[in-house]
Amino acid sequence: MALPPPDPQFVLRGTSAAVHTLHFSCGGQETDVATLFSGSENGFIHVWNLKTHRVDTALDGHGRRSVYCVETMGSKDRLLSQGRDQRICLWNLAEGRTSVMDSIFTENVGFCRCSLLKVAQERWLMAMAAKALEEVQVLELPSKTSVCTLKPEVGAKLGMPMCLKLWQLSGGAQPLLLAGYEDGSVVLWNLSMGKALSQLVCHSEPVMSLDFDSEKAKGISGSSEKVLSIWSLNEQQNLQVYKTHKLVNAGISDITIRPDKKILATAGWDHRIRIFGWKKMKPLAVLDFHTATVHCVSFSDHRNPRERLLAAGSKDHRISIWSIYTQT
Repeated sequence: MALPPPDPQFVLRGTSAAVHTLHFSCGGQETDVATLFSGSENGFIHVWNLKTHRVDTALDGHGRRSVYCVETMGSKDRLLSQGRDQRICLWNLAEGRTSVMDSIFTENVGFCRCSLLKVAQERWLMAMAAKALEEVQVLELPSKTSVCTLKPEVGAKLGMPMCLKLWQLSGGAQPLLLAGYEDGSVVLWNLSMGKALSQLVCHSEPVMSLDFDSEKAKGISGSSEKVLSIWSLNEQQNLQVYKTHKLVNAGISDITIRPDKKILATAGWDHRIRIFGWKKMKPLAVLDFHTATVHCVSFSDHRNPRERLLAAGSKDHRISIWSIYTQT
């Protein structure tokens, strides 16, 4: 008999709006309080204290337009956020500051989350959907220098980029970008050459979310359909379909593989969070708590595996926090 799924460990309430993005910062010093950042439809970023389960700070930098991406840059005091006001904001929260330090006007009207990759001490690459509909722009931060613009070939008809993932095999390796597009394709881009290395049609609908395991050279994507697509990258850097996994209900808004690469979580339009084993896509649990679409899922970066958490943010204004499969 399979065990019944657990209840959430706790629930965070108080965003007063749909929650579109979540990011943990728990891997710091022993004395640091574990923190969860959430971005909401009302334009606020909430900084949650995971000891007290309360908001420590509310940040307002996107003119009350929906925030759909929040990332930390090296420490929990350095924050990047992206909103529907077509701005990416850089924050320095040290010493209780709450103001935007710098910002980038993306001129992009979509809701494609940007992707960050640390390439050296205090140096980051950031990929974002550009002003021209089909293009992706890569910048270096904090300098904001342009690295490259990735343009599909004439007549490719990929549509808009929907999701992005910068990655590199190991320190010093060439950074690469995986991008999911409106036509259902996933494309692997070489940044230094500014050209596409491989393209694979993974879905018949726009790719809503993807994640990639660079160690196993294997990725996963979801769309509005009833299918998760699992694909791999061979040594010639060609994308190949590895397998597909049929879902009970259509619509995936977010997918994330846990940092230890053992399990993954999906956020469903059917209000449910699904947990799978990453090796064989074995369904492990269906977490049924939310009363509306789940927009985002995120795993914590605790150093101690037993403390690891999963957070999910929903249209129902709530954030559920789960402790599951911490022994694996």
